[in-house]
Amino acid sequence: MLRNLSLAAALIFIFVAVAGIMLKVMPGPLKDSDYLVIGTVATMVSLLALFLLLVTTSGKASNIFFKRRQK
Repeated sequence: MLRNLSLAAALIFIFVAVAGIMLKVMPGPLKDSDYLVIGTVATMVSLLALFLLLVTTSGKASNIFFKRRQK
């Protein structure tokens, strides 16, 4: 339970940080499509971070994407 809460908090922090950085980096004045791009990039980075965190902390074998067939 604690792992899930800390993972959710980390992902929310990553989303807010990326959105804030993108708001500062994008030249103004911002249009509606600029906000759409900012939200999309922040979402993609958050999902990538979720994927990487789940793969690295799962504790399974290093070849997580492949299974050996039984003979």
